[in-house]
Amino acid sequence: MRLIFAGTPEFAREALAQLHASGHDIALVLTQPDRPAGRGMKLQASSVKQFALAHGMEVAQPRSLRLDGKYPEDALAARAALQAAGAQAMVVAAYGLILPQWVLDVPPLGCFNIHASLLPRWRGAAPIHRAIEAGDTETAITIMQMDAGLDTGDMLMAHTLPILESDTTATLHDRLAVLGGRLMVLALQQAQQGELKPVPQAAQGVSYAHKIEKHEAAIDWTLAADLIVRRVRAFNPFPGASATLGGEPLKVWMATVQPGVPPTGAKFGEILAVAHTGIAVAAMNSIVNITLLQRAGGKRLDVADFLRGADVQPGMVLGGR
Repeated sequence: MRLIFAGTPEFAREALAQLHASGHDIALVLTQPDRPAGRGMKLQASSVKQFALAHGMEVAQPRSLRLDGKYPEDALAARAALQAAGAQAMVVAAYGLILPQWVLDVPPLGCFNIHASLLPRWRGAAPIHRAIEAGDTETAITIMQMDAGLDTGDMLMAHTLPILESDTTATLHDRLAVLGGRLMVLALQQAQQGELKPVPQAAQGVSYAHKIEKHEAAIDWTLAADLIVRRVRAFNPFPGASATLGGEPLKVWMATVQPGVPPTGAKFGEILAVAHTGIAVAAMNSIVNITLLQRAGGKRLDVADFLRGADVQPGMVLGGR
């Protein structure tokens, strides 16, 4: 099938790679403009752009697709490129721009979206993060026929995956990315054969996965340990759960719930015990055991290695939100 593809991060690159490997003709790739990244803040191409250029695909990077928006010249150029592509369908995966109705109307078969949740749960920008944070035991890839709403279109295909207690956003992301590419290839096969059967999303169970904000990273030690631990997992790798020790910022990358409760009089965030297997910290009627952390400018270290270069003692208090 002749396709237009729209996507930006690694999640989308995996889908593009599988579509390419399956023999689809990718006539045009839309991706976000290059952004400053890294310590030098140099402009860096998206994962999708890097793959597309490496495989000789035409790339467009409009700042907006709204003809009446801030960058109408970008939208007009994109419209000309989309119309010239002569594609049968458009595949969208974590693109980052809202598609106006004129975009949805360009390909004869419409626009298909790869969404990392079992819709209608976790519509929106951060479904993987929010599913882990909420303590969901499973998630999914949903292939959806896009409409003008926010992840409101008819469902074409869905496949669930368990969320493991050890999963972080990074590990769950990788499994979902592979599944997303595989399901999209299958959905396009069925579309060509006229076998796709759209199913409207349920009216019940709608929830929104709001974008992750950096301010959420600061650990709130007044919360229960299970929620703190879920947030540590959800915010790994971005933005990374954060705390302070003696005024020094720390990133907490892995933690578990330790059985038991803090002693009477313990402060929220107080270090209760220090061992090579973890740093026990008081939370709301519960204890967080930190096992992997990082100093500013340093490397991620397990507790045993971290303690070799840091003076951490019971009675110290970790700051946070």
